[in-house]
Amino acid sequence: MNSLMLNTDGVQIPQLGFGVWQVPADGAEQAVSTALEAGYRHIDTAAAYGNEEGVGRAVRASGLPREKVFVTTKLWNGDHGRAAEAFDESLSRLGLDYIDLFLIHWPVPQQDKYVQAWKAMEKIYRDGRVKAIGTSNFTVQSLTRLMEEGEIAPSINQIELHPYLQQREMRAFHEANGILTEAWSPLGQGKGLLSDPALAVLSDKYGKTPAQIVLRWHLQLGNVVIPKSVTPSRIAENIDVFGFILDAEDMAAIGALNRGERIGPDPDTFNMT
Repeated sequence: MNSLMLNTDGVQIPQLGFGVWQVPADGAEQAVSTALEAGYRHIDTAAAYGNEEGVGRAVRASGLPREKVFVTTKLWNGDHGRAAEAFDESLSRLGLDYIDLFLIHWPVPQQDKYVQAWKAMEKIYRDGRVKAIGTSNFTVQSLTRLMEEGEIAPSINQIELHPYLQQREMRAFHEANGILTEAWSPLGQGKGLLSDPALAVLSDKYGKTPAQIVLRWHLQLGNVVIPKSVTPSRIAENIDVFGFILDAEDMAAIGALNRGERIGPDPDTFNMT
């Protein structure tokens, strides 16, 4: 399993993780247990998903040393003014001694509290209760403000990213500032991407599924990627992407699929709390 180095005290994050967005609370423990058995060592959850308890139970029951499983959770929008308390609540629900990565889930610029939240997270980090801190769905503008007004640069920014929304400007900004890019909805949420004829051609060429082709593309771009599934065969399929390499021509063919189309909300306007 490939790992990438964060900009935080030598912390490494497994490049391929397992996401649990929209996994029901009563199914999270089984899904995460299946993922850990399949070889995943990076689990991505959030307070807003309502399944931190199940994730924590699976991690604790896995028999794996705690330091071998990288756990991410996120601060919800309505908690920007109480980030320390919300962190404690997530930690309690997970039943863990620490969290590996804590992210601000959305910037919610309308309420203008994300810098306040970030400063509280910096203290949590300095207290040693989280290994790294970062952001999710932040834009160039909001990331720039955090870096100007905060003392610690975000280690990672998790954004919607798939072949139909390739986020080249954001990826370039991240790279220029030592921030890793993490892709959510990396397979386009089943909204037609995996039926694209260009991916069918590559699927035939490499003897891999379209999903495996797309995940391989992410890995070769240098993205951290967190596919989600509750189907055991799909969970195993999604991690079986390290035995082949897409050539430059095929990477370019996927690069040509960009439409600049979002499936999820626009970070500049999303303000659900």
